[in-house]
Amino acid sequence: MLSEENSVDRSSLLTTTEWEKPPGGGEILAGFLAPHPPHLVYAENPPQNRPKSQGGWEMLRWGYHRCREKIRALKPDVILVHSPHWQTVVGHHFLSVPKLSGLSVDPIFPHLFQYQFEMTVDVALAQACAEEAIAEGLVVQKMTNPRFRVDYGTIVSLHMLNPDWDIPVLGISAHNSPYYFSHDDAQDQMIKLGQATRRAIERTGRRAVLAASNTLSHLHFDREPALPEDMSQEHIYSLGQYQWDMKILHLLQQGCWDEFQAVLPEFIEATAAEAKAGSLMWMLSAMDFPPMKAQIHAYGPVIGTGNAVMEWDLQSCRAQKAAGGKGV
Repeated sequence: MLSEENSVDRSSLLTTTEWEKPPGGGEILAGFLAPHPPHLVYAENPPQNRPKSQGGWEMLRWGYHRCREKIRALKPDVILVHSPHWQTVVGHHFLSVPKLSGLSVDPIFPHLFQYQFEMTVDVALAQACAEEAIAEGLVVQKMTNPRFRVDYGTIVSLHMLNPDWDIPVLGISAHNSPYYFSHDDAQDQMIKLGQATRRAIERTGRRAVLAASNTLSHLHFDREPALPEDMSQEHIYSLGQYQWDMKILHLLQQGCWDEFQAVLPEFIEATAAEAKAGSLMWMLSAMDFPPMKAQIHAYGPVIGTGNAVMEWDLQSCRAQKAAGGKGV
């Protein structure tokens, strides 16, 4: 089922963009696990963010810097991001307004994140994703409100991957309703959404990069130091959380997909992992659970949560296979 939010006719906003490519031949170039603590943007002091810091969380930020270099080299047409903090009850939503801008404020950390955002949205790809998701039997809506305030999870991941904001984007919401039924039902929907996303990318000729905007373990402290960027106070929440993160990172890096899916429910329950929202499963499914080794660029805590910046270089894997190799 496809429905439009808002009763105002905004059909003019849903036309294809001038940079749309001929249909067919699209591919996913790479996928990134892209955690979204607002602290990372705060620590960088970009001009878009009002609060200013003395730095901090360098290991995670340096990992993101390496991802930026890869994205610049890939020159994708679009970056797609699925965020746990754009929560929707009725269906999976796709940003469908060509230009979005405004002020996004983190409701938990407003003293760290007050970000003036401006982004170009690939509405033609949004339409294709919606159509393919409907074909999978999913409930879908297009977000057509030109004054929509984009969530900080979407913005942080996109800023950390491409602070120049010169690549069109497509944001996807986290549909929460299936979790009231069962974890398996919810993750099954994300697998279908990933498959639909892949078909839409291929059909529209896009060269795409994917970003799963979520942490690993997500239990966190309820107090912060007087200076938030005081790294002498930063550590993982507990040994148990750290051990779970290391187990999941090993499975992700090695591509042990059957074992990963088997332990995912326990991991979510034990660590309040944001993987529950489906961003990671969506991306892995869209990449067709690649038989390759992923690169871990960084791991580190933010207010106790476990965060990993990871990359799946699908383009290099395909090139190696085409040259007669066995994958990465």
